[in-house]
Amino acid sequence: MSTIKVDTLQTRSGSTAAVTGAGFVATDQIRGNTSAGSTTVVAEGGTNTTNLQQGLTKHWVRCSGSSFTVADSFNTASVTDAGTGLSAPALTTSMGNTNYAITTGCDDKQDGADIFVYNVRDDVAQATGGYGMSGKKEAYAAADLNQNAVSTILGDLA
Repeated sequence: MSTIKVDTLQTRSGSTAAVTGAGFVATDQIRGNTSAGSTTVVAEGGTNTTNLQQGLTKHWVRCSGSSFTVADSFNTASVTDAGTGLSAPALTTSMGNTNYAITTGCDDKQDGADIFVYNVRDDVAQATGGYGMSGKKEAYAAADLNQNAVSTILGDLA
C-alpha cells in the first residue's frame, strides 16, 4: 500500500482543501466521482452502503406558539399562519417532486391533559415549494398550539 502525504490539496482550478489531522481532509464540497448526485458511504459494518444525498434531511423547522413563530430552521423561507391550528411552511430550495416524506412532532403540554396532534394537512396538495400542517386537540378539533411544533422533509431537492 502506498501513502501520499501533503499539506494542501489543490484542484485543477487552484482552489484548496486543507489536510486537518490524521485521515481527515477539510473541503467545502463533495461530489460523487461518476455521478454528482450519488455519493455512497460505507456503513459501520464495512459491507453495507448508504447513499449520502438520500439520507440527509432536506428541510426542518421548529415553530413556537400559536402564530407559528420560527424558532430555528433549515431550508425554510417562511411559515405562514393559515388559520386556527393551520400552518404552511415554505421552502427556500424546492423539492425535486411532490413525493417527499414529512415527519412531524409537537409539544403542547401547557394545558395539561389535552391530546394534541400535529400532522400533514390532507386538504392541501403537497407542493415542491411547501406543504400544509394542522394542529388538532381532543376530538380532532382544530386548535393553535401553545408551545412547539417540528417538521422535517426527506426526499430529493430540485
